[in-house]
Formats: sequence, structure tokens, C-alpha cells
Amino acid sequence: MRVSVGSDHAGFRRKEELKEYLLSKGLGVLDCGTFNEESCHYPVFAYSVAKNVADGRAEFGIVICKTGIGSAIAANKVKGIRCGLCHNRESARLTRQHNHSNVLAIGAMFVDTDLAFEIADIFLSTEEEGGRHNMRVDLIKEIEEKGLNGLPEVREFRRADSC
Repeated sequence: MRVSVGSDHAGFRRKEELKEYLLSKGLGVLDCGTFNEESCHYPVFAYSVAKNVADGRAEFGIVICKTGIGSAIAANKVKGIRCGLCHNRESARLTRQHNHSNVLAIGAMFVDTDLAFEIADIFLSTEEEGGRHNMRVDLIKEIEEKGLNGLPEVREFRRADSC
């Protein structure tokens, strides 16, 4: 398995620790940077990670910034990416099972090194659940392709006097 990783300056140390951990487990790692703690822009690195996953150069991606929020938003702008922001074990499990996420976002401010290792392990080893979750992920993909107006089921429930 190959994992693409990237961070901004605030997530740099956590990324480096996680990269070494993944390598020690025998995983392939594509490091998209940053490569030091100089101030930089998280969207650049989140995009690079997400693009590696979307293009098939990596099976999964992990993005890290101070909160994880900005990196998750940026990664989710890449077609085919479902990035889940996880700050605990359960969210890491559920984002894979229910949302079929292929990129993990971690906030270095909220997740210490040991927890980051555990979250990554859970994320990378959890299988996608089928059933109702497949239908929901398919709806997300359809929104990505066509926008909300392309979903007949949703249009039926949208009225002028409701959201």
C-alpha cells in the first residue's frame, strides 16, 4: 500500500513522525511536503496529496495542518476525493466505513503523536461498509459530477418554503 502525505508548517513535525511510522510498518510513502517549519500554505500540500490519490499514485492520503480543517477543505476540492477530518479513533473508523474516505485529515493541535499513529492505523485498515452507505457515497459522487440539481430524489424534497 502507498500513502501520500503532506502538511503545512504547523503539521510538519507530526507529518514527519507519521511518515517514519508508516515506513516502519512497510508502507510506501509519497511525501508531498512541506519539508521544514517555514510558514507556507496548506492548500498547496493538501492538493498534492489529494491529486496523488485521485490519479492512483497512492491508495490513501493523509494531510496535516494546525486544525486539519483547512487541509480537509482543500483536499475535498479534488474530484474523487472524500477527505475525513478525524481527531479520535471512532471518527477514523466511521469515515472509512460510512463515507468511504480516501484521504485522512489530522489537526496537529488536537492530535498527539501516539493518537495520530492509532488514527492512521484505523483509517488505513478499516474496510468500507456497503448497503445504505454505498447509496450515500454514490449521491456524493453524483453531486460532484452534476451538482445538486442533478439529483432527482433531492429536488422532490426541495420546495420554495423549505431548505
